[in-house]
Amino acid sequence: MLDDFRPHDLPTGSGARIRARVGGSGPPVLLLHGWPQTSAMWHRIAPHLAATRTVVLADLPGYGDSTAAPGASLSKRAMAAELVEAMEALGHDRFAVVGHDRGARCAYRMALDHPQVVTALAVLDILPTADVFARVDATFALGAWHWFFLAQPDVPERLIAADPDAFFTGFLRPAGIFDPEAVAHYRAAWRRPEVVRAMGQDYRAGASIDVADDEHDRGTTIDCPTLALWGGGGPVGREPDPLAIWRAWAPKASGHQLDCGHYLAEEAPEDTLGHLTRFLSSRRGSPPR
Repeated sequence: MLDDFRPHDLPTGSGARIRARVGGSGPPVLLLHGWPQTSAMWHRIAPHLAATRTVVLADLPGYGDSTAAPGASLSKRAMAAELVEAMEALGHDRFAVVGHDRGARCAYRMALDHPQVVTALAVLDILPTADVFARVDATFALGAWHWFFLAQPDVPERLIAADPDAFFTGFLRPAGIFDPEAVAHYRAAWRRPEVVRAMGQDYRAGASIDVADDEHDRGTTIDCPTLALWGGGGPVGREPDPLAIWRAWAPKASGHQLDCGHYLAEEAPEDTLGHLTRFLSSRRGSPPR
């Protein structure tokens, strides 16, 4: 899978190490995966983007084959900074970024913290973290219970260790849409205790540091071209107007609802690719040469 993408192990000043795979040539774009996945989730998208762009597939710090810095909080601010550093090591000081799920949370934080770096931003099936917590109700809590479970100290790792496959595969729905080779990548990662620990740290930071960072920056706007995509059958699709929420953060954002659930790149790869290609190929979505 993704055999045409060259692997790189990129150390950062924090002590994290980012595993990235690079393919194609042209303006650079960084693709960031979600939970409980790895960069293999882009296997139906990345080869097509690589026909016209340099595509960097990175495992988030602590996820997949990347490692987290010792004692890291795994806040999105810290993760975004490490990913910017990794891109600099690859020779990219300005680039577009596309993220899904947890990767999208890193992506919009990157656009807020490093506006001189991010030339275009695409977020797949999320709303900003502080806005999510502000809207929590019984429906969300029951559907996204893992947000609150994983945010607990220590207990999640101990319980998941009993049967990680049973825990994580339950979230990969609808059944049948995921390529078995991609799932094998995800499984190899989540069977490692240090990866499960990093996932917990990610969600613990999400419920505390990330919310505080968002609230502190509320009113600061993302000025680069921004695209929001979401699945009509996913959690964001239950909101009456997701684009209005995003425009409070990125006033010029455009957005589209796709006929799928949460996993856009794997459930609706053709539609996802079409929207991303048009966005990234437009004059506004391309960095200066």
